[in-house]
Amino acid sequence: MQNYINKQDSIFVAGHNGMVGKAIIRELKKSGYCNEEVGGKLLTRERSKLDLTSYQDVISWFKINKPKIVVIAAAKVGGIYANQEYPYNFLSENIKIAQNLIEAAWKNGAKRLLFLGSSCIYPKNSQLPIREEELLASTLEKTNEAYAIAKITGIKLCEAIRKQHNFDAISLMPTNLYGPGDNYKDEESHVMASLIKKFILAKRNNKNEVKCWGSGNPLREFLHVDDLGCACVKALEKWNPDDKEAPKGKNQETLNYLNVGSGEEISINDLAEKIAEITNFKGKIIWDSNKPDGTFRKIMDSSRIKLIGWNPKITLNDGLKGVVKDIENALNDKNNGGKSLKNFL
Repeated sequence: MQNYINKQDSIFVAGHNGMVGKAIIRELKKSGYCNEEVGGKLLTRERSKLDLTSYQDVISWFKINKPKIVVIAAAKVGGIYANQEYPYNFLSENIKIAQNLIEAAWKNGAKRLLFLGSSCIYPKNSQLPIREEELLASTLEKTNEAYAIAKITGIKLCEAIRKQHNFDAISLMPTNLYGPGDNYKDEESHVMASLIKKFILAKRNNKNEVKCWGSGNPLREFLHVDDLGCACVKALEKWNPDDKEAPKGKNQETLNYLNVGSGEEISINDLAEKIAEITNFKGKIIWDSNKPDGTFRKIMDSSRIKLIGWNPKITLNDGLKGVVKDIENALNDKNNGGKSLKNFL
C-alpha cells in the first residue's frame, strides 16, 4: 500500500494541547514526521492566538502557513453533566471548529485532512457491536445529543467536500479514550478521568468512601489515547477510502469514516473496582443511582480499521497503571505538586 503522506509534509494539529492532540504528535514524531532535518514541519497554534471558531482568523492563518496535512483534534468536550447544561455551546462551537478548518484546508492547498469524531455519534439503540452503517439509523442518546450532532456534522462535511470538491478528507470514530493529558475538571471530565480522580484523591485524603455517578451497571469500551495516536498516523499514511483495497461497507459502498476501538468492554462498576485496586483504595464504593447512566452498552466493531494494519496494543490494566503512576508522580513532585495535571486539583 502506498503512503499518502510523506516526511517532508508540514502538518497542522488543531488541538495540540489536548490529550488526543498530544498523542497524535507523539506518534507522528515517533514515525519520523515533523522532523525539520528532513524538511518536515509541525504546525500548532495556541487557542489564545488562533480562535478556531472564527472563520476569518482561521482562513487568515491558513493563507500564511499553508499546511499540507491537517488533523482536527480540537473540540469542546465534556461528560454528561456538561452536555446537558451547555448544549448550545457544544453544538455551535464544535460545528464552527469543524467547518472553519475543513474549508480553510481545502481552500489553501492541503492535500489530506483527518477529522476525529466520537463513538457518541451512534444512535442509542444501535445494533451491537456498532458498525459504521449505524450512523443516523435511529435516535441519538439524549445525554450527549448536542456534541453528537456537531460531530456528525463534521463527518458529513468531510464526506460532502470529498464528493463535491474531491478534497481528501477522512474521519475516524474513536471510542471512549483515556491516558496522559486527560481533563480532570469535575463538570467536563468523562467517566474514566472522573473515577481516576475520585479514587486517587480519596486515597490521599484518607477517605473511607467514594461516591460514583449512576448505577455502575452500564458497559463501556475504552481505548488508550496512544493507541488512537497510532491509528491516526496509520490512517493518514495508508487509508484512502476511494482505493479499491480500502475497507468497504456491507454493500461494498465507500466508507469515509472508520471506527477505532479496543473491542473489549467493562462495566463501570468493575472499572471502579479496578481503579480502586490500582490506587490501593480500601474504602467503600457508593453509587448515586439518581444520576443518569447514559446508554447502557456501546461497544464498536473496529474490524475495518484493522484491514489497514492497525491494532490496539495497550491493555486496560497496563494503561490504567501507567496513568495512575504518572498522576501520583506529578502529585508527589515537590516542584510540580500536580500543576502539570489538567484541572486535577
